[in-house]
Amino acid sequence: MPFINGLGKATGVACIQLTADLRCALFGLPQRPAVCASLKPSAEMCGETRAEAIAWLTALDRDTTPEPAFVARRAD
Repeated sequence: MPFINGLGKATGVACIQLTADLRCALFGLPQRPAVCASLKPSAEMCGETRAEAIAWLTALDRDTTPEPAFVARRAD
């Protein structure tokens, strides 16, 4: 299963740092991964509703998931 670079979590799985109200428990702390800090929200990303924001993030997650490595097998 692909993992988000530097986070050690599978794509499509909620971050373990999300609080009950879906906020980042590491926001503003030095322990927050650089990949998270580098994400810059936009009006397009946020949409008009939470559902639209989740749909955008889901598409981003899907579109940036690396393809599985091809493994050649011997034909014995």
